[in-house]
This record gives sequence, structure tokens and C-alpha cells, in this order.
Amino acid sequence: MRSDWVAASVRARSMAQRRVGAGTCRSIAAAPGLQAGLGRLADTVYGEELNGARTLTEAHRATRRTVLWQLRVLAGWLPAGGTRLIRAAAAAFEADNILALDLVLRRQEAGANDGDAAADFDLGGLATAWPRLRTASTSEELQAALASSPWGDPGPDSALPDVLTAVWLRRLTAEAAAVRPWAAAAAALICARLLLVDGTAPADRLVALLRPLLGTAWSSTGVRETRPSQPHTSEPGNSETRNSETLTPETLRSTLPPSAAQALAGIDRSADLWRAEAALAVRIETDGFSLLRAGLPGPDVVLGAMTVLAADAWRVRAALAAAAVNAGASEVLDAVA
Repeated sequence: MRSDWVAASVRARSMAQRRVGAGTCRSIAAAPGLQAGLGRLADTVYGEELNGARTLTEAHRATRRTVLWQLRVLAGWLPAGGTRLIRAAAAAFEADNILALDLVLRRQEAGANDGDAAADFDLGGLATAWPRLRTASTSEELQAALASSPWGDPGPDSALPDVLTAVWLRRLTAEAAAVRPWAAAAAALICARLLLVDGTAPADRLVALLRPLLGTAWSSTGVRETRPSQPHTSEPGNSETRNSETLTPETLRSTLPPSAAQALAGIDRSADLWRAEAALAVRIETDGFSLLRAGLPGPDVVLGAMTVLAADAWRVRAALAAAAVNAGASEVLDAVA
């Protein structure tokens, strides 16, 4: 038994027991409007942060602040040196802060005068580089600060969100081996969105970051144009015609390692990628419960609690989105039932 992890493991299990749960989330989804849905969360762990939320965006951000607060509480119970795992998990919130600051700086440089960024996530002692990054006054300063920080070279402007996510996945994987299958699946969904939905070639920086998880074969696939095999003569005024062979989920799966390709199993259309994202969330939650029930105290129990709490917040956000449009139910929650 790892006695130095006993208190942290007990606390982690206790916090996980306070989750809202799938049943309550279905009730929230059926609520007649966002405020009614929020009312059903008033006495839950999310209640304090949700107090005063008026829009769906504010509510979603409040659920994420709750998760960050839970991570900060857990960090206080960990033995010396144990905070590396929590800090790696909290880096996702630092990435959101970076993206929000980058957006504000670019708007200011473009002459927009539409106010400041939303309040950043308060990372406290879980910050990696945010105290220094937040002082950047131009987008160029932010890019330079990122390059000299643990986040590394941000690459092209358009790639920043995916680059930050990739760095986060690699960092979390380095701290907990159990995360690797989830990270590979999440990386597969990033490249699926880029290639199947956005039709965008991946940045070199992103390909390099995802290489340990996905290899590189996927990065050379995409929309390929082929000339017709039969000879033809172009008529005056008509441009030469071409046939286009479009990348499909099945073709993309064939370029990925088996563990990553599994994330796209059963997905035949790019329009159904949201189902793959929902399935991954449930898979992570299921694995989290298994880790949480681990026999001996240790970092796996803490990791299990973190994943269960994050998955619970994801369910709450899906439920609130359904309530906000008076859907009566959540298609996302139904898909993972």
C-alpha cells in the first residue's frame, strides 16, 4: 500500500461521489429552458459557480471552473511530488486562457474595440506558464513567450488550438500511462476534423506533436484530384474537368494505428464525428470508474476521480444545451446511453 497516497485517494473517491450523474443530467435536459435546468443544479457541486449564469456560454464556463476548483482541492491532498499529474490535467485550462488572450490581442490589433476577454481560469499553483504569458501585450509577444515556454513553438496562427491540445495530451500521457489510449483517440479526432470537416492540411508542428500517438501516415492523406483516364478535348470556353476523390472516415482509419483508429469505428460520414467524440467521453468515463475502484491507494485512483469529474461536467453541459433550446432531451446523451 502506498501510504502517502491514502488521504488523497480517500478524498478523490469522496469528491467523485458528489457528481451529478447520468440520471440527473437527463432530468436537466428535459427542463423547460436554461434557467429551469440551472435550478436543478443549485444544490449540487456546480451550484456556487452557476449562480448568476444567464447564458449557455456562461453556464458551460461555470461547469469548467467547478472542475478546475476540484483539481485544486485534490492537489492540496497529494503527497510531495504528486501534483505533477494534477498540473498536467489543469494545463487544459491554461490552454483556454492562452486562446482567449490570443483572440483579444488579435482583435485589438485589427482595430476592434469590443471589450476585454472573459475572466481567465484561476489556476493558482497549478499554472505552468500563464503568469508570464498573460503579460503579453501583442500577439507577437504571446507567440514568442509561448515558444520559450513548456508549450513550445505555437506554429501557424490557425493551428494554435490544436497545437495546444496536442501538447496537453502529450504532457498528460507522460504523467499517466493509462491516459495514452484516450490521448491517441483524441488525437485521431483532431486529425479527422482537420481532414474530413475543415479540409485543411495539418501544420508541420502539429504533425510532429502527434507523431508519437498517430505516426505520420495520416498527414499525407486528404482530397486528391485525379485527371480522367480517357483523352478528351476541351471545348472553347470550358475549363478542363477533373474528378475528385474525397477522403472518407474509412480511408482515414486505414492510416492510423489500431488504438487510434478505434475512435472512428462505426463512423461512415464526417457529419457523424460528434458521435465519435461522445463515445470517447463515455469510454474515458468508464475507464475512470475502473481506476477509481483500484484496490490500493495511489495516483491511478486520483486519475480516475479526475476523469469521472470531467466526464460529469461534460454530461451537465450537454444537458444544459438541450434545456436551453427546450429540446426535451439531449441527442448527445441519448447517443451514449
